[in-house]
Amino acid sequence: MANYELSPLPYDYDALEPHVSEQVLTWHHDTHHQGYVNGWNAAEETLEANREEGDFSASAGAIGDVTHNGSGHILHDLFWQSMSPEGGDEPEGDLRARIEEDFGSYEAWEGEFRAAASAAGGWALLVYDSHSEQLRNVVVDKHDQGALWGSHPILSLDVWEHSYYYDYGPDRGDFVDNFFEVVDWEEPAARYADLVEKFE
Repeated sequence: MANYELSPLPYDYDALEPHVSEQVLTWHHDTHHQGYVNGWNAAEETLEANREEGDFSASAGAIGDVTHNGSGHILHDLFWQSMSPEGGDEPEGDLRARIEEDFGSYEAWEGEFRAAASAAGGWALLVYDSHSEQLRNVVVDKHDQGALWGSHPILSLDVWEHSYYYDYGPDRGDFVDNFFEVVDWEEPAARYADLVEKFE
């Protein structure tokens, strides 16, 4: 059975200030994200025990916990990697060209992504849809409601209230503006290149 672990942040806790505070990163990563890792491990343990005992009365709930906590862990990992102190840039190269092809322009992509972020009860994602072989913006509530089968996240923005209330209060739009001040396209571009190589 896999034992999932919380990876350290790829930068110091105060590295994204003033856009994301040290306090928010500490709480969000060390406590909140760790909770999803713990929840995923606990659900896997429950499923393994149920299989060994042949008692599946608690299995449906544990399967749901795998989906919720596993998605929470995966999307948080991508969220941390989607930002850096050197961020605030726009995509370049192949990813930029694909965004322009699939959305018409970078500005059109950003406008649609911001709309997704304003509507989501969890996450705004830029995904590669391997079924249609195109990029899409996706609104995901919680961690796993609204996901698209066959899609692979490239860029993730956590818009749960714990991501921004301490710094911005209820002004989610201000938080999204500041995300764009630290968004770093290097990791998303590498993920996109890997997906294109695999699926196209």
